[in-house]
Amino acid sequence: METIIVQETDSDVLDILTYVLHNGGYTVYPMLSCDEDFLDIIEQTKPHVVMLDFKLKGQESMRVLREIKERYPHLPVIAASCNSNINEEYDKAGFDDYIPKPFDLEVLYETLRKHIPKSKLD
Repeated sequence: METIIVQETDSDVLDILTYVLHNGGYTVYPMLSCDEDFLDIIEQTKPHVVMLDFKLKGQESMRVLREIKERYPHLPVIAASCNSNINEEYDKAGFDDYIPKPFDLEVLYETLRKHIPKSKLD
C-alpha cells in the first residue's frame, strides 16, 4: 500500500482528505504543522509522496520543501493550494506538482498515481 504524508493547516480539510485517501487505498499520515519532527516522520514512514500546504505561514512551505529535497531529492512533493496563480509559483519553488483546492478527487488520485512510481526514498 502506498504511503502519503499530508500536511494541511486546516484540520477539517485534513480530516476529509485523510478519509478520502484512506478510502482510496492509501496509508496516510496526517499532519497539521511542519515542526521539527517533520523530517523524522518522513524518515520513519518512508512515504511515496508528500502533500504540502503551499501557503504555510510566511515562507514556511519553501523552507520545508527545501529541507525535504536536500535530504530526499527523489521524493515527490506536491503543493496543495486554493491560489489560482499557483501554476507558475509551484514550479519555480521546486514542487513536483500541485493540486488545486477545493480538491477534485479525480485530479487528486491522478496526480498521486503519476508521482508514486517516481518516489525513491534514499
